[in-house]
Amino acid sequence: MKHNQLKAFPENFFWGGSTSAYQVEGAWDEDGKGPSVIDMANHVEGVTDFKVTSDHYHMFKEDVALMAEMGFKAYRFSIAWTRIYPQGAGEVNPKGIAFYSSLIDELIKYGIEPIVTMYHFDLPYALEQQGGWSKRETIDAFEQYAKTLFENFGDRVKYWLTINEQNMLILHPGSIGTLDTSLENPQKVLYQQNHHMLVAQAKAMVLCHEMLPDAKIGPAPNIGVIYPASSKPEDTLAADNYAAIRNWLYLDMAVFGRYNHIAWSYLVEKGYEPVIEEGDMDILAKGNPDFIAFNYYTSQTVGESLDDGNDFSHTGDQHEIVGEPGAYRGSVNPNLQTTEFGWEIDPVGFRTTLRQIYSRYRLPLIVTENGLGAFDKLEEGDVVNDPYRIDFFKKHIEQIQLAITDGVDVFGFCPWSAIDLVSTHQGSSKRYGFIYVDREEFDLKDLRRIRKQSFYWYQKLIATNGEIR
Repeated sequence: MKHNQLKAFPENFFWGGSTSAYQVEGAWDEDGKGPSVIDMANHVEGVTDFKVTSDHYHMFKEDVALMAEMGFKAYRFSIAWTRIYPQGAGEVNPKGIAFYSSLIDELIKYGIEPIVTMYHFDLPYALEQQGGWSKRETIDAFEQYAKTLFENFGDRVKYWLTINEQNMLILHPGSIGTLDTSLENPQKVLYQQNHHMLVAQAKAMVLCHEMLPDAKIGPAPNIGVIYPASSKPEDTLAADNYAAIRNWLYLDMAVFGRYNHIAWSYLVEKGYEPVIEEGDMDILAKGNPDFIAFNYYTSQTVGESLDDGNDFSHTGDQHEIVGEPGAYRGSVNPNLQTTEFGWEIDPVGFRTTLRQIYSRYRLPLIVTENGLGAFDKLEEGDVVNDPYRIDFFKKHIEQIQLAITDGVDVFGFCPWSAIDLVSTHQGSSKRYGFIYVDREEFDLKDLRRIRKQSFYWYQKLIATNGEIR
């Protein structure tokens, strides 16, 4: 649909940026922090681990000042569960509480809205050793953790995200190094873990509404439009299958408190359906999010499964493949360009995704990740030219405005990432930030912060509420 005149971005639109604790903070074992599954995982050979990252833990005041200089209205970050509960449960770590309290105060000082992700991949290792999300005790531990966050930060944090990209944790568990490949039926175990996470999420949402009646809370999955590989009816059916399994299973449960019927039929067909205990569905029905946060990087394309051993296709990330024999075959979209890391670039798919989510759930939306990873170069005179990132964001922000004109309620855009951090697979060389961090994979240098070309561009865009692009 073409519009003769576009609607303006809402007056109080949350322009900002995002990070996650394990990718930006460093200080992995300081001030009482316990180890997470990320800390204990085997890391990709040839790239850095997550011990120091961008050292945001020690440099957060400088980082927040730079965000304020850009004009950030919001900053979406995650809290490391093991800074609050080093063992996942039991004793609270007061130094962890103090760190996040200071960070939140610093944001508020500059008029930046804190948007807090409660869990971003970094499950406490102590809980993982006891069975992790396979055990129902982890639901109780998450509920206690949520209660502690609400008690300590709820007076200042009004926007909460439950679990970052839960669907990626289930669909691509190997991508963060936490899949137990020795299991007899790992997929069934994963979907049992998924069910427990869904129950934990619902409990956290209920608790938030009880304890913080003025706060808002929602899920934060990775959602993207799914295209059929052709106009062949079987390809459209395959795309419908994948959309249900990848997208709607997670949001239908968060919003409606029920399993998507197509996804559930898939689980039954494969023998992956979880054990649902008495009372679970009652809890899930009470979740009721106030909004939906979602991460969008790219669309995906699938075709009819031929079940011939060739149903799998890479997404561009060497750790993530798409395909499910009997349900859909992974494919590529010949109409799209790709990043230098192989990810397909689809701004129009962003608009379609916004429309699909809003049409289905009619809840306000906030984009909590979207961005371009690249090998940025520091030039003489502390110059970092990244016109490719500016071009990427221009095209995607244009599609947000088109979606708003379509009638979609979007209240924020917090792209990945506010500052350079350590990428999950490509280390510190794959950069996403508006702010360059002067380090290499194994040479920390001085970790100096340097404004990129995109920093100044985003600053102007925010100052004009999206008018100047």
